Order: sequence, then structure tokens, then C-alpha cells
Amino acid sequence: MRIWATTAVLASSWLIFGVIASEPINATSVVVQNATSFPTPTSLKKITVSNAEFGLKRVDAKGNVTIFQTKAVPLQQGNAYGWRIKLKDYRGEVKWREVLRLPKPPETWGTDNGEDFSISADGTTSVTRRTQSAPDGVIENFWTIAPGDPVGKYKIEVYIDDRLINTFEFEVIPVKRI
Repeated sequence: MRIWATTAVLASSWLIFGVIASEPINATSVVVQNATSFPTPTSLKKITVSNAEFGLKRVDAKGNVTIFQTKAVPLQQGNAYGWRIKLKDYRGEVKWREVLRLPKPPETWGTDNGEDFSISADGTTSVTRRTQSAPDGVIENFWTIAPGDPVGKYKIEVYIDDRLINTFEFEVIPVKRI
């Protein structure tokens, strides 16, 4: 008799507190109703570099940009140098970060696009952050030699999210006069 009484008390309390439901809950429909579509973040997409190049920027008469690959950049005002990275099977926006390290501080720092740009306390390192559309999987950035830029060894590190995807080391050299 005690077992039946205990069972009856437990069953009635479960019904009162909602432990036993009259209809089963369809958990799948609850999840689908609350699902929201979000774009896939860069960090979840597979990032594979298929090509990386560094050098002097050349623009032809039609406006096509090519890179003359070199590790020696002449210190001549107006020379543009930089990098281009092709990501394998990648389409969409890319959030990248570039860290540029100079041998000593230049006389001035500046950017053309007003992007997210910061300079270290000692003036030798800049960090540029950019979100760039890459419908063909290509990201790039270029710098222009300005008065007061130092000669010496430079280094550029390119990151996607917090993953280092390429490093370019080069030297800015004085122009020889004849």
C-alpha cells in the first residue's frame, strides 16, 4: 500500500509542477523558430594562401597594377611598395591586419583612406586594420615613400583575424646618384 501511495503522490506532484507533459515537446521546431542567419565570420572560413608577392607597385596606362618583385626598395619619393596575397578558394569580405616595422621612426606617418591606423609609442611600428572586399580572393596594401622615411630593414606581417598568414622582409636603400 505504501508503494502505491508514494507513486500516486509523486505522479500528482509531477503533473502539478509540469514534469510530465500531456504533449511531447518538439525541440527541433523550437530551434528552427529561433534560428537566425549570420554571415560566416572570417575566422570560421578556411584560409589558405595560394600566392603572395611583395615589391614595387607599377601602374600601366590602363590602370592595371602589377608588382615588380624585389626586396630592395629605393628611397625615392613617390615610390610605392607593398604586398598582394591571393587566398585560395576564398570569396567575400576579409578582415586583415598589417603590422609594419621600420628600423627607426620616420619624420611623418600617414594614410590615404583614414582607416583604422595606429602607431607604437616609439614611432617605429604601425598597425593598419581593414575590412576589404575580396571577390576574387585577393587582398593588398601599398605604402608610398615620403620625405623623412628611414633607410634600413623593414618588416611587414599580415594577419587574418589573429592568424599570421605572411611575413615580408625588405630593405629601403638609398638611391645612388651618378
